[in-house]
Amino acid sequence: MRARTLRHLLNFWPPFLFNGIRVREVSEDWSEARVTLKLRPWNRNYVGTQFGGNLFAMTDPFWMLLTMHRLGRDYYVWDKAGAIEFIAPGRSDVHAHFQLLPDTVEALRAEAADGGKVLRWFEVDVTDNDGELVARVRKQLYVRRKPHARRAASDATTPDQP
Repeated sequence: MRARTLRHLLNFWPPFLFNGIRVREVSEDWSEARVTLKLRPWNRNYVGTQFGGNLFAMTDPFWMLLTMHRLGRDYYVWDKAGAIEFIAPGRSDVHAHFQLLPDTVEALRAEAADGGKVLRWFEVDVTDNDGELVARVRKQLYVRRKPHARRAASDATTPDQP
C-alpha cells in the first residue's frame, strides 16, 4: 500500500475521524508521519483539556506502521507494550511527529537477522500549538524475521553439498 493511500484511509477510520485525529503526513518512504488531534467539545475531558485516551490513540499505530513498511514483508512487527506520561494539560490542538531513522531500521534488521525476537522501545512527544510538551508516549515493538525469510537466509549461507 502506498503511504498516501494509508493516510487517507486512517483519516476516515472511525476511531480517528470521530475523535478529531488527523494524519497530516506519511512520507512516501515511510520514514516520517505527522498527526494532529483537534481539541473539540466532544473529545475534551471533564476539566476541558485533551482526553488522555485520545492522546494515546493518536500515537498508537504509527511506530508499528512505519517500521513494518520500512522493514518489508519478511518481518513480523507487532506492538508489544505502551506507556504514556502526561506532562501538562492539552488546552489546544496537539501534534506528534514520528521519525524512523535509517540507522534504527538497519539496527533492527541486524538484531533480527538470526531469527530471534527483537524488542525495541520508541518514543514520541505530543506537543501543543505553542510547541510545549503535553505528553510523552512510549511504544515497544516486537520485530522478528518471518520463517520463510529465516529459511532463505540460512539456505543462502549454507554451502552446497557435493
